[in-house]
Amino acid sequence: MQQFNLAFIVKRRKELNLSLQYMADGLGFRNASTYLKYERGEYQLRANQLPILAKLLQCSVSDFFIKNVAKSATKAKEVC
Repeated sequence: MQQFNLAFIVKRRKELNLSLQYMADGLGFRNASTYLKYERGEYQLRANQLPILAKLLQCSVSDFFIKNVAKSATKAKEVC
């Protein structure tokens, strides 16, 4: 299963020196505080917003996801 990586979005936005308002404008939000709620995970991005976000952050949609490895699988790997 994959998990959405909000930390990547924040990190990438800061690497590119993009303002919250720039991101809000690009996604069609009225103000930066609305975008910030998405970045903090208070609101969830819709699937149709991900390609837009990827374009703004100059990355691919797959960069937004991290794989969750079951704890038992991780422990089994550590034992080997």
